[in-house]
Amino acid sequence: MKRILVVDDAIFMRKLISGVAAEAGWEVVGEAGNGVEAVAMYDQLRPDLVTMDLVMPEMGGLEALRLIRAGDPTARVVVVTALDQKQVLLDSIREGAVDFIVKPFDRQRVIDLLAKLA
Repeated sequence: MKRILVVDDAIFMRKLISGVAAEAGWEVVGEAGNGVEAVAMYDQLRPDLVTMDLVMPEMGGLEALRLIRAGDPTARVVVVTALDQKQVLLDSIREGAVDFIVKPFDRQRVIDLLAKLA
């Protein structure tokens, strides 16, 4: 079973994405509420995929993405963003994000994306 780390500062979003991931056949190995937690948990858990919110307190998703990929260039990260955050989204793709999810997201799009990345 593929393993996923879900990162978002909103508990509701973490639970929503975790539920969709479990429905799509992924094992949710951890949830983080900010980039600092995400980097530490990634180093400890080494999941197959990370969903990373871009706007979070303490450390945003773009910086966390950079640190995770610096430590593991093979890390696969899907960024989660709002429609109005186009520049940060483009920056994250340049930094190695494999795909993105736009909030509010379509459940089936997330399931299809996770199936593609499994």
